[in-house]
Amino acid sequence: MIFLSNRERVFIQDHLQDDPHALLLRHSESNDLRLKVVAAQLIARQKARTKLPGWYANAELVFPAALSVEQASSERTAAYKASIVAKNPEPVSLLIDLTGGMGVDSLAFSNTADRVIYVEQQTQLAELAAYNLPKLGGKNIDFYPSTDAHQFLSGFSGQADWIYLDPARRDQQGGKVVRLEDCEPNVLDWYQSNDRSGFRKKSVSVLVKTSPMIDIETVIQQVPDVVAVHVVSVDNECKEVLFVLRAQSEPTIEVTAVNLRSSGRDEAFFYRRNEEKTAHVPFSDPLRYLYEPNASILKAGAFRSVAEQLGLHKIAPNSHLYTSEEWLPDFPGRSFEMLGSCKPDRKEIHFFCPEKKANLSVRNFPESAETLRKKLSLASGGDLYLFATTLLDNKKRILITRKPIHPSLLQ
Repeated sequence: MIFLSNRERVFIQDHLQDDPHALLLRHSESNDLRLKVVAAQLIARQKARTKLPGWYANAELVFPAALSVEQASSERTAAYKASIVAKNPEPVSLLIDLTGGMGVDSLAFSNTADRVIYVEQQTQLAELAAYNLPKLGGKNIDFYPSTDAHQFLSGFSGQADWIYLDPARRDQQGGKVVRLEDCEPNVLDWYQSNDRSGFRKKSVSVLVKTSPMIDIETVIQQVPDVVAVHVVSVDNECKEVLFVLRAQSEPTIEVTAVNLRSSGRDEAFFYRRNEEKTAHVPFSDPLRYLYEPNASILKAGAFRSVAEQLGLHKIAPNSHLYTSEEWLPDFPGRSFEMLGSCKPDRKEIHFFCPEKKANLSVRNFPESAETLRKKLSLASGGDLYLFATTLLDNKKRILITRKPIHPSLLQ
């Protein structure tokens, strides 16, 4: 493990905003200032600034390589995972994090569980986590360095309340993979295994983190013990899909689509998967207000449920835009006020957009936003929001909108 001298710590804090590569050229190495080590620490800290603000602010920590920071959960998503565990009907005595990594999730779980076991096969990552986490408040974490998950579970004779697994999603060539069977460890084979290292019998509940690109329906078909799915976005960018596994016959799968926001209230939408197909959805041409669901709702596939629960009309079966006559201020996504609609024609668009500038999105439309923008000679930006879409009568239209003007939005 790398330890930092007092001078190196002070140097890092004095140059947090500086370009690490420029520092290598401007300063000279000495016995108590290893410039390459310091530059690597600065690069990692700078990547953690918004993702891991609590870590960034702690001068005592030693960071792993920048790639580990990139691959780690953010503090926001780690706290959300801990909130899932916190809803356990019984107190959580033991949680095992089988893929500890940098330790961000383990730290969050330590605020919920009486005891957390951290397992990590990469020695350097594990040593850094054992050094850092107690300095961040993780006093109830037991560390198992240089131990892979299979090895640990083979020798574990007890039963945990929860096992958490965040499998590596890169192949041997460094390329990204998505499917459970392509991850390391292979979650699908491992979960179905009945040998001593299988985790199906070693825990009451299992929480698995997967890629935001995962096919949710495929996982549900592959793993019959899925009881809940959580689709997690941060500022409308889908970051991860979480699956809760628990032995249970014919479970009713609860789906949560959450958007964690940097400003404003977080958005959360809940529905039961078996009710989605039967949800009642009225259709209508655009009314006074138009709504675009956030990324988590779209990823979760709650296309009918969001309309039924919120009393909205859908503009077409495959155009995932919604409309109402009365404004719904708490809609989980973006809200707009309709100004008009027209054909995807340059002259008609320029009538509504004389400055030839607007924000353009495409929903169920044959052309991409970039292609259509060039075709319409539109620059990006401005106060108007255009949606190229297909209406119920199958006509291609561009909906011209703006953000709703209400006194509450002007404060």
